[in-house]
Amino acid sequence: MVSDRRLPDDELVEIDAAVRSHWPTGAAVDFEEAVSYHEELPEHKQFVQRLEADRDRPLLQPRAGVPRLDDQIALLQHLHSEGGAELLPTTIDSYTRDNRYEDAGAELETARETGENTLNGFPAVNHGVDGVRELVDAVDAPIQVRHGTPDARLLAAVTLAGGMQSFEGGPITYNIPYTSKYSLEETIEYWQYVDRLAGAYTERGVPINREPFGPLTGTLVPPCVAITICLIEGLLAATQGVRSITLGYGQVGNIVQDVAALRAMRTLGEEYLPSDVTVTTVFHVWMGGFPPDEARAYGVIGLGGVTAGIAQPDKIITKSPEEAIGVPTAEANAAGIRATRQTMEMISQQGVALDDVDEEQAFIEQSVRELMDAVYAAGDGDIAAGTVRAFESGQLDVPFSPSQAANGDVLPARDDDGRVRLLKFGNLAVSEGTAAVHKTRLDERAHSEQRSASFRMVADDVAAISDGRLIGRPSEAEK
Repeated sequence: MVSDRRLPDDELVEIDAAVRSHWPTGAAVDFEEAVSYHEELPEHKQFVQRLEADRDRPLLQPRAGVPRLDDQIALLQHLHSEGGAELLPTTIDSYTRDNRYEDAGAELETARETGENTLNGFPAVNHGVDGVRELVDAVDAPIQVRHGTPDARLLAAVTLAGGMQSFEGGPITYNIPYTSKYSLEETIEYWQYVDRLAGAYTERGVPINREPFGPLTGTLVPPCVAITICLIEGLLAATQGVRSITLGYGQVGNIVQDVAALRAMRTLGEEYLPSDVTVTTVFHVWMGGFPPDEARAYGVIGLGGVTAGIAQPDKIITKSPEEAIGVPTAEANAAGIRATRQTMEMISQQGVALDDVDEEQAFIEQSVRELMDAVYAAGDGDIAAGTVRAFESGQLDVPFSPSQAANGDVLPARDDDGRVRLLKFGNLAVSEGTAAVHKTRLDERAHSEQRSASFRMVADDVAAISDGRLIGRPSEAEK
């Protein structure tokens, strides 16, 4: 059984040599030389410095990745200059996420020959250390690696050596929502290398930020589930020496619940993570289905800006008005950043107070503590072993997961106020009192809609925002 142990240096070196042999560009990775490169980066390109030193207002960061290096440089420069993004992404392509470097390389060559974007992201492993550094050198803002890779070891080795100083994902958040290929034991072991590598850089004076992917499946994920999983990944990273951890949360759409969740996540992060870890938070604007037309898409983006303006997370992951279409243009992506900033800044200056937010925050914190207690108990105090066992038993679970590592036996639905509750609990480790709150709130909605609380309610809620609503109410004819 996997355990939450710190990888010894000799084991890190051994794994590193094997990982770098997976693709020819790995041979150019030289840790000592990479440390020297990082030390020469100007302060405004250092991710942790920018994130942790500027906490008086949220920093904005989009998603963005195209295959060719020159195009990626131009894209990020546009998002920085025209969108005003303080932090920049490099979103990795799907072939790289599946470790299919040969396929990624073939499509990259096609992109170079035709000028077409034949990949849905930037194939960083194929570009290698030199290509990543050319990108870092050309852009005047810190860059984060955003991907979705269950086995991200080579990607981490190449991009961190290339000068990037923030790496998204983790063994749960990049397994459970994305794949059925790997067990949790496998991905925890893979990410122990990623986190230990980040810790090794940190110990040499090059702090690497790690960011669990909070939205998970992106579809009505209850806040207590998302926060618990981010805390677990933060703890696993801290064991390996990571000292800058950004906990992630995906918007559910009810302002009170979202603000409460973001505040709870910060409180719980500071409670559970070691005192020498700096905890920051990131808010992902709605990750579910978007309305197909631009005007309504801006409405969703605006709601995210309002929520962020009240909650004041450290960072916001923005969305574009072309989300329903596919990969956005640079112009649309920049417009989404500006729209988010406009609503966020206007709300930030108003000192908005929300009724019931303290009660909702307390409820979320209590629910998370119940889940964390169950994970620790399942592992006899070992968070890694406990995570595997908790998922096996269903004490920890994620809705709508494709992974066989999760039971997928929980179902969410919105209550009469639009907050995400649990309709079906499976074996989720929450108390009877906590479960009763969920049931009562959903029963109230069912009564108001003159129907039973059932899977029909779940399906209606999944489609609601793309259909122009928050709650999937039935029509009069459907009652």
